[in-house]
Amino acid sequence: MINSRNVFLIGPMGSGKTAVGRQLSRELNMEFLDIDEEIQKRTGVDIRFIFEKEGENRFREREKALIIELTQLNNIVLATGGGSILDTQNREHLSAHGIVVYLKTSVKQQLYRTRNTNSRPLLMNDNPENVLAKLMKTRGPLYEKIANISVNTGGKKVKTVVGHIKTSLQEKNLI
Repeated sequence: MINSRNVFLIGPMGSGKTAVGRQLSRELNMEFLDIDEEIQKRTGVDIRFIFEKEGENRFREREKALIIELTQLNNIVLATGGGSILDTQNREHLSAHGIVVYLKTSVKQQLYRTRNTNSRPLLMNDNPENVLAKLMKTRGPLYEKIANISVNTGGKKVKTVVGHIKTSLQEKNLI
């Protein structure tokens, strides 16, 4: 049975999971947690450093352990990492312990939103647009498959997206 007092935000990098999650948690009077921030807090280093020194596989192991731990909590809004849905167990934990909200956005919007950052290890290359398109091709169907609610964030303000999520949760009697 789904614990409807948890909301898990999934979607690609640049879809607004952290910004939307912070605002949504305030409006729903829930605690906000961000997987990437938790990993950084616990390791004392940024995500880019983990990718450079330990590789993506070790990062995914840390991410998985945290998803298992954090999905056991109650009354939280959790912003997941864009690739967290690649792991079958992660998808199962998210689906079983809360409402999964997919924040959809286009590759063009992702490029725009991530253009001034150097904290996205997967985009540290000559063709970030190509990388984002490939990631979406692989991850998009997985986001769709586990989402209870989908909201397009492209060109929308955080407040508008949060309003759409709240309305969807109310319509489905989940809050």
